[in-house]
Amino acid sequence: MKVKDVMHKGVTWVAPTTAISKVARKMRTEDIGAVPVGENDRLVGMITDRDIAIRVVAADKQPTGTKVREAMTPGIEWCFEDEDTREVAAKMARQKVRRMPVISHDKRLVGIVSLGDLATEDDPAVSARALHGIAQPGGRHSQSAAPEAAGRH
Repeated sequence: MKVKDVMHKGVTWVAPTTAISKVARKMRTEDIGAVPVGENDRLVGMITDRDIAIRVVAADKQPTGTKVREAMTPGIEWCFEDEDTREVAAKMARQKVRRMPVISHDKRLVGIVSLGDLATEDDPAVSARALHGIAQPGGRHSQSAAPEAAGRH
């Protein structure tokens, strides 16, 4: 099965200069937990509800004055819409991420694929393999490291 068959379509991104409060409202309104971050027509990171909780709220920063750039995870991995779900599940497991932006071969953001989306795949082993890797502790997306220390691709 291909990623385009299971992904969420119609995803938009926010700029790194967007206020955290605005992104949090977008997450609430759209009932989502992650938003891709784009700059100069390129994906540059991902901001999640967990990033906001740990890097903004727990750090006593003001959501209205803090910009996405200060809390996002930079250097994200992505996949193509025509990739096989098994390959993408393996990427998600290696990166220890629950969501991954999906782009077209024209380098346009076309969706997000989540662990839950992979669970709709006909073969339950696909999501099980991804979950097994994602559930391992640590990795470059661990919240115990500052965004700058998380590394870049």
